[in-house]
Amino acid sequence: MTTATTLKDQILAELDQLSVEALTETLAYVKAQRGSAKEAQDSAFLKAYQRSKQNRAEVYRRLADS
Repeated sequence: MTTATTLKDQILAELDQLSVEALTETLAYVKAQRGSAKEAQDSAFLKAYQRSKQNRAEVYRRLADS
């Protein structure tokens, strides 16, 4: 059994013990975490693009002038 499977089984076992209200809060938390990860990924992509654009500004200027 892999570690991920073991963790998933443990999480599911704990979720079975929660009330509906607690499950609602847990679901909201999990969705927020997934959104945060997506935003961080988007932010990292944008920063990399901006660095690339700055590094190649001279090339882009020359192309525009030609």
